Parts: sequence; structure tokens; C-alpha cells
Amino acid sequence: MICVNATWHFKAEESDQEESVMRPRANDRYSFTSIALHWLMLILIAGVYAAIEFREFYPKGSDLREALKMWHFMLGLSVLALVWIRIGAKLVWGTPLSLTDEPAWRQALARATHLALYVFMIGMPIAGWLILSAEGETIPFFGFDLPALVAENEELAERTEEIHKFGGTIGYWLIGIHAAASLFHHYILRDGLFRRMMPLRSLKTCVSITSYSASSSKRPANLAALLRGARISMRKQHRETRPV
Repeated sequence: MICVNATWHFKAEESDQEESVMRPRANDRYSFTSIALHWLMLILIAGVYAAIEFREFYPKGSDLREALKMWHFMLGLSVLALVWIRIGAKLVWGTPLSLTDEPAWRQALARATHLALYVFMIGMPIAGWLILSAEGETIPFFGFDLPALVAENEELAERTEEIHKFGGTIGYWLIGIHAAASLFHHYILRDGLFRRMMPLRSLKTCVSITSYSASSSKRPANLAALLRGARISMRKQHRETRPV
């Protein structure tokens, strides 16, 4: 399978309009660390929500209810720990270039959503940590007890818990918007944006075309020649990497 990265310029005789579709290059991907952390944190956040939602099915004071509460906090604190590594990975390895044909309003919305998600991943675990601290309870973290952030304060615990619950609802919306936008790019726009965060590459070879301009009579021949060249390049690469 060949991934073609191109800016196509089709000039029809009866129209002066020019259609341009940008495709991201195959190497315009997030780093391996960023991709791994993205999907790991998605699983952890799903576990955080699942633990607190399933907790409501069990009576108060039951062992299973308390266990789910403990897992809710431990998974949330795991997200807090990993988000700093993820930010560090972005600073070290950077992020892919923005799509050049992406409207300014969609780019601004994407940046705002990403910023809100990072605030969510940092703020929510800290709020949970504050709740347990203000309630005078231990803060469990996989066999360790973390220090309290504040002294016992029932009023602070109640106010923080209200904010924490509201933040959880906001989180549902943020994650939903982020997922919907990714699917929109993948299935509707088909601009390859979603592939940047895919854990595995389904395309091994990518042919880059910076610009392609032709009349309707020459396009099929030129495109066929391009694909033949790509197949020859793939065979050559396969022969060079074949074990002796």
C-alpha cells in the first residue's frame, strides 16, 4: 500500500478555480514516547471514570465500593504523574507541523481543546488529592501513602469535591469533542491527521509529491508513472533489507 502525500492542483479548461488538498508527510508524526503516553493515559482516564461510575452500584461502606474509590484515586494520580512526562516529551521531540489548509478557527479550537485537556489532566488529580487531604484520609498510591497537601478541613473538602464533580462532567465533554474531531479528520476530511497518533504504522512506504499540476489528459499517465516508480522503489528496498 502506498501513502501519497500531495498538493494536487487541478486546472480545468472551463473553470478558473484551483482545488488544493494537503496531505501530511509520513514522518509528520508524534514521537514514539508521545504516542505511547497518549494511549496509556487514555486507558488510565477510562479506568478513572469506570471506577467512580461502577462504585455507585455497591452499597456505602462495602469493601468493593471502597476498593473502587481507591483505584479511582490511584489511577488519577498516575495520570498526574504521566502528564508531566508527556509535556517533557513534547518539549524534547516537538510536535508535527499543522496542516497548511486547516482553517484558522479549527486550529484555534484544537489548541484550546488540547490546553483544556492538559488543565483537566493536571487539575482533576490535584483536586482529588486535596479532597482526601482535607478529609483527613490517607492518600494511597500503589502501596505508598502520599503526604497530605493541606490540613484537615471539612468545608474545604466539600467545596473541592463539588468542583471535582463538575470537572468530571466537563472532562466527558472535552474527551468527546477531542474524539469526535479526530474521527472527523480521519473519516470525513481524510487528511491523515489521525494517523499521526496511531500506535502502529500501517503504511511502510510513503511517496511525497510537493506539487502536481497537469491537464486532465496527462494526469492518468503521470500518476501511473509515479505509482510504477513507487513500486520499483519498494521492491528495491525489500531486496536490500532481505536477510541473506
